[in-house]
Amino acid sequence: MSIRIQPSILSADFVNLERDFATISTADGIHVDVMDGHFVPNLTFGTGMVKRMQEITTLPLDVHLMIENPDHWAPKYAELGVFSVTVHFEACVDPVAISKTIRALGSRVGISIKPNTSVEILKELVDHFDQVLIMSVEPGFGGQSFIEDSLAKITATRNLIKAKGLDTWLQVDGGIDVNTIVRAASAGADTFVAGSSVFASADRAATIAQLRDSALKAVNN
Repeated sequence: MSIRIQPSILSADFVNLERDFATISTADGIHVDVMDGHFVPNLTFGTGMVKRMQEITTLPLDVHLMIENPDHWAPKYAELGVFSVTVHFEACVDPVAISKTIRALGSRVGISIKPNTSVEILKELVDHFDQVLIMSVEPGFGGQSFIEDSLAKITATRNLIKAKGLDTWLQVDGGIDVNTIVRAASAGADTFVAGSSVFASADRAATIAQLRDSALKAVNN
């Protein structure tokens, strides 16, 4: 199983993104949290900032839309040429239609569920998505503690992906550090969003390597 580490820029310095991007160049991608102050109580940025991010890094941008009306907005992010666009099930009118549109525009597409949303809803949706994102904190703010109940959801989702014979990435976001990544990887996750644990580190490359190694060891044991 491939392991991917994607630092979340929610914990970065928004005024010095180019500098901070350079410090995580060994990551597998950059997780970009887009928040509108409505779907979640925090506000970050929109398409203009994401377009500029595309210009200052060669790392794949994994855009996570925590916004209302993703049916309208998600294609606009895919049009920027980002690697992946993830939408929340709870905010979508027609997630399958969104998936088809984003894929047609050339981006991978993900579906995310909040902590209180059952994985049962994924049974009819997972075939249409390249990635499933299990939120292991309530979306909106960085620095929260990992919700232990997320582990059962990760395992259930991994079993669903296996049963359908899919190559879907299973991402987890929230409270990921060198300890929780072991449990999340053992439960079946392969793609990890790490914010404060990376950006609070004096040696971000070393932390990324440590996270990756910890997850690999958990998977191979």
